[in-house]
Amino acid sequence: MSRIRLHPSGRTVECRDGETVLSALEQAGYALPNNCRAGACGECKVKVLSGQFDQGMVLDMALSQPERKDGYGLMCMAKPISDELVIEYGTADAQPKLFPPRENVLFIVTDRIPRTPRIVELRLRPLGQPLRYWPGQYVMLGDASAGAPPRCYSIANAPRPDGEIVLQVTRVDGGPTSTWIHDTLTVGSMVKLSGPYGTFIGDPSVDSPVLCMAAGSGLAPILALTDAALRRGYRPPVTLLFSACTLADVYEMGLLSYWQAKYRNFKVKVTLTREEAAGHLTGRIPAILPGLFPDLSGHAIFTAGSPAFVESCVTAARALGARDDQIHSEGYVSQHIPETLPADRLMAVG
Repeated sequence: MSRIRLHPSGRTVECRDGETVLSALEQAGYALPNNCRAGACGECKVKVLSGQFDQGMVLDMALSQPERKDGYGLMCMAKPISDELVIEYGTADAQPKLFPPRENVLFIVTDRIPRTPRIVELRLRPLGQPLRYWPGQYVMLGDASAGAPPRCYSIANAPRPDGEIVLQVTRVDGGPTSTWIHDTLTVGSMVKLSGPYGTFIGDPSVDSPVLCMAAGSGLAPILALTDAALRRGYRPPVTLLFSACTLADVYEMGLLSYWQAKYRNFKVKVTLTREEAAGHLTGRIPAILPGLFPDLSGHAIFTAGSPAFVESCVTAARALGARDDQIHSEGYVSQHIPETLPADRLMAVG
């Protein structure tokens, strides 16, 4: 048994004898980019800072001789042969590579669940190759021929082996796409998704308490991020503040209660803005935040919802000491256009 230490976070992953570094990282929940798993594509190339490893057979086109001399290795084939291997993973200049977006990928609506009077959940299964994405990213859904221009919707679940994607869509008054989703799509409907897009993803180097703030269907990306973090064994405290107008607008409490019971480091608090209810807070998150977290200087902040909600939460968090480099936000804008990401943030295709 060897130990893989991630630099600079200092987190460690155990690697069994004969196991590759890539496999050990995946078992621990780290999605190191990879494509061929045979030493040919070079996507899993990282710098090894100390320790020895058996690189195995890899192609020079995937790992050049100069790169080998500089300490780089392909983790899909690398097997530790020392007690500890320190690899560079999660630094600011080694952010996780993003999956290149794909267009018009066919999915079938396998389930349709009303979550609140205005939010419906769609469960979608791919007909072909699943979309690969990071928790926190979003896709575009619509049908222009049906009068429903494609709109952006966050993925509400962490990646699954069967490729299922969960979307939670709020009905927008006068919104053609949300109206089409709520009133036209049924179980068995075929739809096209494009994506993934967005950079609202976690940083594997972060090892600090986390505060998530969500309102309405802004809960969706927070669910995906929290699910992935808890399943990979994230240990620092994670608190989710969920804002809703009334009790009827609160949803996913079954899943959130399950996480709270299963993971001792996870807490959920619901605050209602238009009524009072036993067991829940009352008031908007920016107003009640100082009473709950007097000092956020050591927290990582994730917030999602309407642009106004996100802006007010970020302002409140900054006033309590949260650092800009630790604040991650996702504000929904109905006419949002997916950003074009720089090529060096995308994985190679091939």
